[in-house]
Amino acid sequence: MNIYNKTGKMALGSRLRRLSELITEQAGKVYRLYNIDMQPKWFPVFYSLSGGEEKSITQIAVEIGHSHPSVSTIVKEMTKKGLITESPNKTDGRKNFVMLTRAGLEINEQIQDQYTDVNAAIEKALDETEYNIWKAIEEWEFLLEQKDLLKRVQDEKKLRESRDVKIVAYEPQYQEAFKSLNEEWITQHFKMEEADHKSLDHAQEYILDKGGYIFIALYKGEPVGACALLKMSGKVFELAKMAVSPAAKGKGIGLLLGNAAIKKARKKGAKKLYLESNTKLKPAISLYHKLGFKKVTGNPSPYERCNIQMELEL
Repeated sequence: MNIYNKTGKMALGSRLRRLSELITEQAGKVYRLYNIDMQPKWFPVFYSLSGGEEKSITQIAVEIGHSHPSVSTIVKEMTKKGLITESPNKTDGRKNFVMLTRAGLEINEQIQDQYTDVNAAIEKALDETEYNIWKAIEEWEFLLEQKDLLKRVQDEKKLRESRDVKIVAYEPQYQEAFKSLNEEWITQHFKMEEADHKSLDHAQEYILDKGGYIFIALYKGEPVGACALLKMSGKVFELAKMAVSPAAKGKGIGLLLGNAAIKKARKKGAKKLYLESNTKLKPAISLYHKLGFKKVTGNPSPYERCNIQMELEL
């Protein structure tokens, strides 16, 4: 048990497996106590068929929450033991139905006293504990159905890595990074256009000198993302030239850049943010929706690749 004191909750799966193995080992002894010749791992399949009806492997798998191969393996073992019999589906010869044999049904009659005693023993054990493990398992199953462990860990990874991201204002030393980051994603999906060359080659002249702003995302000091605010007419800015290095994806950098741009626009008294994109860029469109942008029909775009325009009311 010392290892679990050291590892903490990250070893939850290993500890649950240990508990499962302990209960399975003791359950085997319980079966022997009642002279029931059956392996504990067979129980879900056995119970599913205990009503005497025929079922397919798929039906059983769905009912007990096991994989199809797992159920198929158990059925083969129980068939070899003489507890299950298989028969072809009358309407679909590719499928087999299974049901308990006479021996299996006899075990179902013999096991009823075991059910009664085991249930009573478990209830008393639950009464002796401060936390009801049965209800806790139900809660965990529900939580993992809503959001699985992988997604939860991915979110924590993104949060941790985002703490090493710093959004800074543009400086001449970041000119090459601003250009290369944007060229990388544009050439991956589209082609460079005249407006791209002007703004990326001459950021000072075409963006900053016209009242705009450029933001650079640094991850552990290295530039990995960028975006710009272009000053339009009145109190309107355009969010443009957002790019994140593929090597830095999954760290929430796009969201940090977008929020930095929105914050700056508000500070400068802007009432609206506008952007142009392409629906082919699904992650980007999803990010814009997350930032609060909505689809609009705007003026003709200078970019051939633009097929969607969006706005955010500030």
